[in-house]
Amino acid sequence: MHMADALLSPAVAATMYVASGTAAAISIKRLKEDDDPQKLPTMAVASALVFAGQMINYTIPGTGSSGHMCGGMLLSALLGPEAGFLSMIVVLTIQCLFFADGGLMALGANIWNMAFYGCFVGYYLIWRPIMKSRLFAGRDPHAAQRAKIIFASIIGCIVTLQMGAFSVVLETTLSGITELPFGAFCALMQPIHLAIGLVEGLITAAVLTYVYETRPELVRDVDLSEVASARSSKSLGTIIVTLALAALVVGGVFSHFASSNPDGLEWALFGNEEGGYSSNMGLDEENFGVSSAASQTASDIQEKTSFLPDYSFAGSENPMGTTVSGIAGSVMVAAAALGICLVGRFFRKKKA
Repeated sequence: MHMADALLSPAVAATMYVASGTAAAISIKRLKEDDDPQKLPTMAVASALVFAGQMINYTIPGTGSSGHMCGGMLLSALLGPEAGFLSMIVVLTIQCLFFADGGLMALGANIWNMAFYGCFVGYYLIWRPIMKSRLFAGRDPHAAQRAKIIFASIIGCIVTLQMGAFSVVLETTLSGITELPFGAFCALMQPIHLAIGLVEGLITAAVLTYVYETRPELVRDVDLSEVASARSSKSLGTIIVTLALAALVVGGVFSHFASSNPDGLEWALFGNEEGGYSSNMGLDEENFGVSSAASQTASDIQEKTSFLPDYSFAGSENPMGTTVSGIAGSVMVAAAALGICLVGRFFRKKKA
């Protein structure tokens, strides 16, 4: 669901930069009060895992389209909404600058659509209320906590991805760039992202269930007093190494098996033989959108900074480009997240 610059007018793009920048400033201010040191390595490896996960597009059966996880719900469930939001900013910025994934002018919109809803709406309105509710109260406490994690993950990913998809439609329509009617655009975007959100929910649930079973205190809002096996079965170091290795394997190996089908947004706009707008109404991908001075400047900058465009070696079809992109990107994201925490002095024990 990464938006290209051609989908936005400069005015809408600037507005979304302001909105995302405001949310980031609030997050930074709140994080200065966080004194949980174990979040420092967790933020680094979780961010790398989300970067790697976003490289893998999975096919949506019967549509000819594909989708990938966003990761906001996963990060906010492990780190809290503020740290999760900053982690997503790191992921999306590195994707944009060094891999030409999503437009630079559209970066503010991509942060809002893919990070804000998952981190803030997903956490405060879905994750925390469900985790603190008495759902599944008749079960064994340990099983009840696990069931709430799975339920909150799936519902949260579905709802927040629907909100992100709707924002894409709204931003593109307000930009006056596409002739695709608002209702028709929604009718294509919302159902396809419902399926994408369901798959992301299952992935998120699987990761969080693993963390809960091995280090339950890393999962936000788990009531440890009700869990008989609350003692961690693995050390923090073991969990960090496991997630780090998973990020490298997913980005460096599994990324080769990503679907080549267009993602939900591309499918809705340009379609293919199985559906989408252009298959019925002739939208031309090559001549789509408008070029402005701002978008041209952003494109020129991105062309200079992206040393692995589209997660491959520039001008080459060597499959090793994907492996290098997955590994290098994961390392860069982890290092950047760690650096932000150190510079911002986040997650340090406060003196009494």
